[in-house]
Amino acid sequence: MYKALYRQYRPEVFDEVLGQDHIVRILKNQIASSGTSHAYLFCGTRGTGKTTTARLLAKGLNCLSDGEKPCGECANCRAIRDGSFIDVIEIDAASNNGVDDVRELRESVKYPPAVGRMKVYIIDEVHMLSTEAFNALLKTLEEPPEYVTFILATTEVHKLPATVLSRCMRLDFRRVPETVLIKGMADICEKIGIDISEDALRIIAANADGSVRDGLSILDQCISGREGRVEAAEVLEFLGASGDEDFIEITELVRRKKTEEAIVFLDGILSDGKDVRQFMRDWINHYRNLLMVRFMRNPETVINMSAENIERIRRQAAVMELEDINRGIMELSSKSDEARWSTQPRILLELAIVRLCMGAGQVRELTEIEFEEPPMPVRKPAAPIVETAATAAVEAAPAEEPVAKEEPPQPQPPQTSGKVENGFDCEDIWNKVFEDGESEKGSFYIIRNSGRLTSIDEGTFSVTVSSPFSKDLAEKNRKLLEHLIEKHTGKFRMMKLNLDESVRTERPADEIAAEVSDVLGIKVEVK
Repeated sequence: MYKALYRQYRPEVFDEVLGQDHIVRILKNQIASSGTSHAYLFCGTRGTGKTTTARLLAKGLNCLSDGEKPCGECANCRAIRDGSFIDVIEIDAASNNGVDDVRELRESVKYPPAVGRMKVYIIDEVHMLSTEAFNALLKTLEEPPEYVTFILATTEVHKLPATVLSRCMRLDFRRVPETVLIKGMADICEKIGIDISEDALRIIAANADGSVRDGLSILDQCISGREGRVEAAEVLEFLGASGDEDFIEITELVRRKKTEEAIVFLDGILSDGKDVRQFMRDWINHYRNLLMVRFMRNPETVINMSAENIERIRRQAAVMELEDINRGIMELSSKSDEARWSTQPRILLELAIVRLCMGAGQVRELTEIEFEEPPMPVRKPAAPIVETAATAAVEAAPAEEPVAKEEPPQPQPPQTSGKVENGFDCEDIWNKVFEDGESEKGSFYIIRNSGRLTSIDEGTFSVTVSSPFSKDLAEKNRKLLEHLIEKHTGKFRMMKLNLDESVRTERPADEIAAEVSDVLGIKVEVK
């Protein structure tokens, strides 16, 4: 039966562990001096060797060799490797996370080891234990029997209670450097007779993101269906990633503001089956490489690629502004973060291309479209209050009390200018003002019938009325008019009142009565 590479080539001794020299040194010294702790906490990202190191520690505590421990060859070491050693108990806390499971563990701790010198409990994904299970484990974890060692492993150490952390010796596993990963994978390929290029190994190591298990899983799949030598192009095809030349080309299109060509180029890449999210991550890394070659004399120390590709990136960086490189990193990083939760990551990437080509300011200008509100329907003025208004009109005229002889006709619609001033339709604004104003003040309609909005300037608006009576009424309602104009224009403006030039200063009583008739909608006679 075929066994995966990461299982087949799991380290059997401490010297085979990749990238965790600081931890290996501590554990080897403790085993040699018989000064091991009663409880360990192994924490770090996935695939960095936590469970493997826990098994090696269990081997070292039970190894029968007289030399360096573990030897990997004695009966106990082989039994632990095969999973048949009765005194090494591995528990998956993700599926055994209840208080009853911990109580069962506490009962088994009471029994001494059956075969080896030490009884070792390896609890993987320990952060998955429930609060009750943690509380049940505390006493046993603090003072286990002398023949018991606990090894807790987790990828999310922040989820553990402080009471657990204080009872364990904590060892942090680091991400494995790419150079170490490349060497380790090259050794494995040599053992199994696989011919693979250094560029291919470099791409695999970069995508493993410091995880040995992820790196070996990618390598395993790349060599499964191989025919001859494994090249970088085959690895890129498997990963759904793009080559350096693709990023150089699309970055050049963006730099030259070729929006359409850049989107078409992206479509061609994605049509070949490339992964959108992977493309985003790799493109961010390309911008990072552009940044490095701008400030480093020997960028090959931090850029894992061939000298030829570094030179091509150097030539591109020489013609790019530092601001454009910075904007590329920030824009793509933002969209890459959003794409993690989006069902349409391609749209986000295309938007990023548009923004990089045009600049954020221009994009805002294109997207900020002002929609003009439809005009409010003109409501007919309310029926006038005859008694109050008539009394006010008679007091203004030097004549006897007028007498209404006929039924009042329907009021006429307001006479407004209908012209546009500073983007505002004066007629429309005037109608809206009185639709709101008449509900607040009954006599407000008089100003509407005898006046009109003639202009709207930056800080003022002008109202022209046809009589001194209407002018006085408008002046009394100045605050209300200014408030309503501000409401419908979005800015406070001061009102200017104008009297129609055709109005004479002194007029006979019958002419005033005729005007009152027009304003009130009733026929007024002077006796």
